Amino acid sequence: MNPTTSDNPLSLDGVFPPIPTPFNTDGDIDLDRLRDNLDRWNEQPLSGYVVGGSNGEFVSLTPDERVEVVQEAGVTIPSDRLLIAGSGMESTRATVDLTLQMAEVGADAVIVVTPSYYKRFMSAAALENHYRQVADVSPVPIILYSVPANTGVDLQLEAVVRLANHPNVAGIKDSGGSVAKIGAMVHETPDGFQVLAGSAGFLLGALAVGAVGTVAALANIAGPELVGMLTQYRSGNLALAQEIQQRLIEVNTAVTTRFGVPGLKAALDMMGYYGGPVRSPLLPLSDEERGTLRWVLEKAGLILIPPAGSEPAGGLTPNLRED
Repeated sequence: MNPTTSDNPLSLDGVFPPIPTPFNTDGDIDLDRLRDNLDRWNEQPLSGYVVGGSNGEFVSLTPDERVEVVQEAGVTIPSDRLLIAGSGMESTRATVDLTLQMAEVGADAVIVVTPSYYKRFMSAAALENHYRQVADVSPVPIILYSVPANTGVDLQLEAVVRLANHPNVAGIKDSGGSVAKIGAMVHETPDGFQVLAGSAGFLLGALAVGAVGTVAALANIAGPELVGMLTQYRSGNLALAQEIQQRLIEVNTAVTTRFGVPGLKAALDMMGYYGGPVRSPLLPLSDEERGTLRWVLEKAGLILIPPAGSEPAGGLTPNLRED
């Protein structure tokens, strides 16, 4: 476990999938499917879940829907796993309100994405002021969340360092992809401040500079593999950890930057979970994209390889080597 301060006993050690929100064909939230997915994830060695994050399509949910999903997830999530709820909104007042609601329905912590609509004015001082106001009143620890690819806002190192000294700020999920920045955050913040890699694509590098784990889209479909990477790294088996990291890079890209949430949901469907439709304005994958995604999942060893001679849509030749 990562050492934590007495003021902040929450441990973020391990692997946390940011779970998708399941919708039915009418576009309504399908709570039965949510529970079914969680039942399966609960059989894996995960440390907890992020509910209502980017992969949960939180921007396409009403505040009431966001609270409902967290409340229902809490019924199925075991008490020994963390329930981390997304509570970030564009205004500080709205973020505080949603944070209080998430705590009331059972969240162990909240993860708060940077406001971004007025991104030109989201200076280090503005973001620090925002997070301090939330942390001052939140009944549960808060986790900072920087995802500049989506928001256009990067939570600056100097703001993170100052916020890390707040007793109710547990850590940060950093999705920017800079291992150097992750290392600097670990080095310049107190021992109890915990840094999570925001993508499985750079998890091994982040662990090497002091990250304690990851909140990664890939954990929804490759949680045991990511836990295995973490375990092998900490056991000193660097070669095995590297093999896992290298094998998962392409599939991680497929369910993040290449195909995004529609790709992640399609992958879940292919692997026996429920992915289901996305909410507009997102669009589902085309048949060609689904074929390419399946090929990538096969290459990574996450689903069975079809008989020799088959090809993915688009004419790509699959690498049939089994890892």
